[in-house]
Amino acid sequence: MKTTIVIPARYGSTRLPGKPLVDILGKPMIQHVVERAQQVVNAHRVVVATDDSRVASTVRDFGGEAIMTSVDHASGTDRLVEVMSQIHADLYVNLQGDEPLIRPEDVTRLIDGMHARPDVDVGSLCHAIDAAEARNINAVKVVLDDKGQAMYFSRSPIPFERAPGSASYLKHVGVYAYRRATLERYGTLASPMTERAEMLEQLRLLHAGVRMQMFGVAPTAPGVDTPQCLERVRAMMAAHWRRGDTASASLSVERQIQDPAGARR
Repeated sequence: MKTTIVIPARYGSTRLPGKPLVDILGKPMIQHVVERAQQVVNAHRVVVATDDSRVASTVRDFGGEAIMTSVDHASGTDRLVEVMSQIHADLYVNLQGDEPLIRPEDVTRLIDGMHARPDVDVGSLCHAIDAAEARNINAVKVVLDDKGQAMYFSRSPIPFERAPGSASYLKHVGVYAYRRATLERYGTLASPMTERAEMLEQLRLLHAGVRMQMFGVAPTAPGVDTPQCLERVRAMMAAHWRRGDTASASLSVERQIQDPAGARR
């Protein structure tokens, strides 16, 4: 099964303009993401899809592959649909361009899971979080059925905890694997009220009855959404680079910071 990783990279972020090109340890952030994606052992191609020539030029300068796409796309998945018309694959992985600490083994697990489950239309990742993080609207929560498929995603804490201590929470990690036929269908779907209200593109798929299988991973390091997030990621990576540690070491520290055991309290 031919698998292509597509990294949508929009220059005009409202919270952090020029986000793909911000410097982290002497490299643009998008380069860190591409280099991590290139370590995914079961992917055949890594492509950056951008709407800005500055991003495309930067990617090509460090030896990556970039494709120019429309400035009108509302989401990364919409950008993926355009890429699909230029690059043929059986499976397309949407890897966010603001995740410089993404673990290649998590993406490998996602792709392996899709290979093992030909009945699944879309796959994604999740991990346990505690109640405090569940109250963060920037942490998207997911509720699963007994088959591990997503029932709903929300910025609100779901499920609602009527009795104290009765709920447990899962955080959605925004990496997706789409089969080609599903991605083709996505381009024809209207945006439902739930997607517009929550501003979560994956709700378009659930509204249309598309099955989304969730694969569990260890707690993940933060992405870069705001200037504050950027400084946090810079500090994490710099601390370990100074000691000569690998990038994976920073992820271990992040798991300790997040205290995954707290999700079971």
